[in-house]
Amino acid sequence: MSLRSVDLNLLVALDALLSERHVTRASERVGLSQPAMSNALNRLRGMFGDELLVRTSTGMQPTPRAIELAEPLRQLLRQVERVLESDAGFDPGKSERTFTIRMSDILAFLMLPPLLARKPAVSRMAYNILHLPPADTVEALERDEIDVAISMGLDHSNSIRTEKVLTDRMVCVMRASHPIAGRPLTFETFMAQDYAKQSMSPTDMRFVDNVLADMGHKRRIVLNVPHWLVVPHVLKRTDLLFVMPGRLAAALNDDELRAFDLPFDSAPFDWMMYWHRRYDQSNANRWLREELRRVCAAL
Repeated sequence: MSLRSVDLNLLVALDALLSERHVTRASERVGLSQPAMSNALNRLRGMFGDELLVRTSTGMQPTPRAIELAEPLRQLLRQVERVLESDAGFDPGKSERTFTIRMSDILAFLMLPPLLARKPAVSRMAYNILHLPPADTVEALERDEIDVAISMGLDHSNSIRTEKVLTDRMVCVMRASHPIAGRPLTFETFMAQDYAKQSMSPTDMRFVDNVLADMGHKRRIVLNVPHWLVVPHVLKRTDLLFVMPGRLAAALNDDELRAFDLPFDSAPFDWMMYWHRRYDQSNANRWLREELRRVCAAL
């Protein structure tokens, strides 16, 4: 296939189709009509000699060739965006750039409202928020799939820069009407309860479960959930307890919940900002990092 014969707009359409797996949603994502997106899909099928997306009983599914294309295509389009937008003349008030930031739903809950409030009113910039597992976060930074990550304890190479942005600690949260909520939380009472846990969080293991294991104890985990913000609704309707970062517990500001200090020594921890060293001198990336610093400082 000759590069001169490739319509870049078709690759943008393909990226949307592979992400959405739905012609109408893909058309809305890139600002095309539904017939125009259908036409683009037909042209793409001819270009690659493959169906790319096929209809099944569960919706449109990618072919093996489409799955093979998805990741390289995303990286290619990201690099094209970099080329087309001059970093040297970056102006947050005029930029149409989309910044991709890795953060969990906890951090999004805390940081996105003030971050968006700081966005210039006339700016057409956008933020794309991803919640990736820790190992995938490092790979995404290396592959230039994200601009900045806010996380903690990532195992990374010297090509990744780090900076502390928030200090936090773990607390134990339960509903205010829980049978044990009216008395001090002792270690014996803590160990006698049933717990919910967030499945992707390294904080539970490092600052709770590993500490308990060193003491020869193990708490009872009866519920594992993928997202933090479902937890308050679970706690209000059950006798489960949850150990979470204190900043999240405070931000929930919910009269139906109570937070207690852990009844054992658990060290504070730091939320870190991560970026790739290739962007040390990037005006756009430096601007984003400074915005995140200011948001965290205000928290």
